Amino acid sequence: MKFRPLGDKILVKREEAASKTDSGIFLPESSKEKPKQGKIIALGDGHRSKDNGKVTPFTVKKGDTVIFTSYSGTEIKIEGETLLIMTEEDILGVVD
Repeated sequence: MKFRPLGDKILVKREEAASKTDSGIFLPESSKEKPKQGKIIALGDGHRSKDNGKVTPFTVKKGDTVIFTSYSGTEIKIEGETLLIMTEEDILGVVD
């Protein structure tokens, strides 16, 4: 199945949760925190201005690694893979 976000929506694949700490202790599933970082998989067309209806392009691009807020986006499953749909406003920054 293929998925294409519409309008100002962005499709992000969240990074895998750490399975052990830096000191080597393995973490149980219940204590793993969902990562707040991921890679942009697909983008919609951009933001549509309310004033004149023109589309403004995104400042992020496909392939960028981004950091986002904890409760941002909506989780969806596509072919068994959990992805997030969010807006650019949910993104805090791009990791270089």
